[in-house]
Amino acid sequence: MKALVYNGPGQRSWREVPNPVIQDPEDAIVRVDAVTICGTDLHILKGDVPTVDRGRILGHEAVGTILEVGPAVRGVAPGDRVLVSCISSCGRCEYCRESRYGQCLGGGGWILGHLIDGTQAEQVRVPFADRSVYRLPDGVSNESALLLADILPTAFEVGTLAGRVGPGDTVVIVGAGPIGLAAITTCRLFSPSSIIVVDSAPARQKAALDHGADLVFGPDVDVVAAVKELTGGLGANVAIEAVGVPETFELCTQVIRPGGRVANVGVHGAPVTLHLEELWIKDITITTGLVGTSSTPRLLAMLAAGRLPMPGLITHRFGLDEMQDAYDVFSRAGETGALKVALFSDESKDLEA
Repeated sequence: MKALVYNGPGQRSWREVPNPVIQDPEDAIVRVDAVTICGTDLHILKGDVPTVDRGRILGHEAVGTILEVGPAVRGVAPGDRVLVSCISSCGRCEYCRESRYGQCLGGGGWILGHLIDGTQAEQVRVPFADRSVYRLPDGVSNESALLLADILPTAFEVGTLAGRVGPGDTVVIVGAGPIGLAAITTCRLFSPSSIIVVDSAPARQKAALDHGADLVFGPDVDVVAAVKELTGGLGANVAIEAVGVPETFELCTQVIRPGGRVANVGVHGAPVTLHLEELWIKDITITTGLVGTSSTPRLLAMLAAGRLPMPGLITHRFGLDEMQDAYDVFSRAGETGALKVALFSDESKDLEA
């Protein structure tokens, strides 16, 4: 089969590799019907994630069809159409028993495209299949389901829920990439009074408004002053960091009111200064985290019921064998306007017209 292989910082190749095989009784082999590229994959290619070995097949988000299962798998069978989650779960360790699957101690967590070969391939081996893939309802398309592999549960759990967004809150989301846009959608489930999005790119500012943001601020706005003016001098109740650079994290700590919450979602590849000399007195809560995907079944049910509108999030579509072109477009999002790219195999039977 062919797969996208990481060859060291700045180097990748789409080439022939051996087909995956069952290695454990709880494994499943999945034919990849639809896959996407994550900002984390770009971080890996920059060398920001040194735990990824050279020769690793990248990718941790996919929709596919079960080809084979190990003898211990009971919940799915060959022929089932499934969502492949970005997080795998042994289901037995202390963290899994707390539904904190991202911290799995039993060989799971974020392993696909990180510690084991991932989903940007024609086939993928998924460990702990009964707890790491989800059968898809007939009415949910491959393209829509793809958003539940990582983006939506990450924005929901690490952003909206960790930030404890509530009715009447003022929420500032810094970054209008895929995670930031998904955060808008999931924050709206809790009826905040205002969602303010900060991003420098006009195309992403428009996307934020399309997804339900009330206001967007660009680089020409003094964001801290504007947020304080809109909130009677108080600041935001919740700030969600969805970029992963020092400047955006610091902005989140500056717009928040005393007693507010900063939820960091972005993947940081460089140190960030935490100004405790200013923050210690403000009763501020700062959270970080890796998605656990415990919310995936709930989000899947909402998606099937039409309760998770994500208009225009996937902006570019490719064939699976156009992986290199997809990476080129996604990595130059400022020029191409890409938000999320999706790649489909020749065998994919997507349900969307």
